[in-house]
Amino acid sequence: MKIDKIIATTFSLLSFIVAVSFPVPATAEAESFDVDAASRNAVTRSDHEAVARYYDNAAVEMHAKAQEQKRLLEQYEDKSYLYGREAQDMLAHTYALARKYEKETQANTREAALHRQMAAQLEENTPLTPSGSLQKLSTISDLH
Repeated sequence: MKIDKIIATTFSLLSFIVAVSFPVPATAEAESFDVDAASRNAVTRSDHEAVARYYDNAAVEMHAKAQEQKRLLEQYEDKSYLYGREAQDMLAHTYALARKYEKETQANTREAALHRQMAAQLEENTPLTPSGSLQKLSTISDLH
């Protein structure tokens, strides 16, 4: 009976590792998008909207990661006796990750809003001129 539990646990763990190891096609597509270059070179409304969509997707991803860390944090707080001496380290690390992901979510949301604002001020296919009233600001670079 105990061997069955070990086999089931091992199989579950291997399934999880395989699922996490292979990227989802949408993630691979997002990684191939050079957001820095796209942001620098955005001159039309559709360019800014594409960059805004990228940041929206990144914000959703960071929010999901933050929520996962919060669930782990609750688990570590409720069942700290299971983790022994490492419980405090795990709590601190998980709290720091949740906070980091929340900040990245906020930064991505601000960046998306900025690009949406720029897109709204532009006519379709009308390039942004250097003398225009829009400034290219990036809050994401502050995180790095």
